[in-house]
Amino acid sequence: MAYYDHFNLADDYINHLDTLMGSISDPFVKSRYTGFVAISAVTVYELAIKTIFLEFAGRKHKVLKNFTSAYFERINGRIKVKVIRDDYISKFGDKYVVKFDRLIKQKEYDVLRSAGASISSSYGNIIEWRNQFAHEGIIPTTPTYDEVKKSYQFGKSIIDCLDEAMKR
Repeated sequence: MAYYDHFNLADDYINHLDTLMGSISDPFVKSRYTGFVAISAVTVYELAIKTIFLEFAGRKHKVLKNFTSAYFERINGRIKVKVIRDDYISKFGDKYVVKFDRLIKQKEYDVLRSAGASISSSYGNIIEWRNQFAHEGIIPTTPTYDEVKKSYQFGKSIIDCLDEAMKR
C-alpha cells in the first residue's frame, strides 16, 4: 500500500463532514468535529510514516523490514518533525536527515510563496490540537473547522518530504 493511500481515511471523513458543517449551528458540536478531524489527521500521518519506513526497510533487507516493523509498532503520536528527524530518520543515516531537511526547507519556501502558509506550523498545529483533544480533553477552540482542514492538507507535505528523503 502506498503511504498516501492512508490519507483517504481522513479525506473521506472530511468530505463527509463538509456536507454537514454548514447545517450545524451548535458551536459545541462543531468544536467536537474539529477535534475529531485533528485526531483523524494525526492517525493517518502515523500510518503513512510507518508505511514509508517499512517500504524503505523492505527495499534494503528482509531482516531490516522485520526490525523496522517492530520498532514502529507503537509510535503513538510521536511524529513531530524533530522526532521524525532525530529519532527515526537518523537511525538510517545522516544523508537521509540532510535530504529531509533540504526537502522541507524547499517545500516550506514554495508553499509560503504560493499559499502563504507554513507546512511546518500546519503540521505541528495538527499534532498539538490532536494531543490537546485526545489526551487533555481540551477542545480546540482557537482553530476553525476550515483552519484544521487546511492545516491537515498543508501538513501532508511533511509526509511527502519524508517519503522523498527515504529514497535513493
